[in-house]
Amino acid sequence: MTGVLTKYFDLTDAQVQQFAALDALYREWNARINVISRKDIDSLYVNHVLHSLAIARVCEFAPGAEVLDIGCGGGFPTIPLAILFPEVRFTAVDSIGKKIKVVEAVAQGVGLRNVQAVHARVETLPRMFDYVVSRAVAQTSVLMDWSWNKIARSQCGSRPSGMLLLKGGDLTEELSAAGCKCEVFEISKWFSEPFFETKKVVFVPKQ
Repeated sequence: MTGVLTKYFDLTDAQVQQFAALDALYREWNARINVISRKDIDSLYVNHVLHSLAIARVCEFAPGAEVLDIGCGGGFPTIPLAILFPEVRFTAVDSIGKKIKVVEAVAQGVGLRNVQAVHARVETLPRMFDYVVSRAVAQTSVLMDWSWNKIARSQCGSRPSGMLLLKGGDLTEELSAAGCKCEVFEISKWFSEPFFETKKVVFVPKQ
């Protein structure tokens, strides 16, 4: 199951074990709370875990960095990134309480100590972060409205602070409407699986 991950990332034995544990945990919780579509659960490692890790191809977070995941759902991209970057602090936020319950349970199940799951709206968070990540939650302009003032001007990784967004399809109109300076990276340049043919990471640096 984790072979698709070790194909692209150098992982420690402990990380491989943590990633391997995700399958049973998500199957168990998905039976109670549908956070991944039933037909998609068999593609967990490509469609969800590896997809989340594409962010690491754009920015290598430094130890001590603070990362905010907006609309974390069942824990993507937070959980995979927290396994990959154990010395980075992740705050996963969602307005739906049952999804936060899943994130907390999965984080505990794989022994993550660097994840805080919060049932709240982004706008109510009292502190600042170095990076914001998100996957298919809202238009870029909306995400900026919600969180731009939560991003510190810093560099706690291989890129300056900003937003790292997992997107798909033609983003021309969306990014034009956002009116922001950004870089768009094709995930298919890194990962060969067909799922990634139209998938992208958008990096919006804090100006």
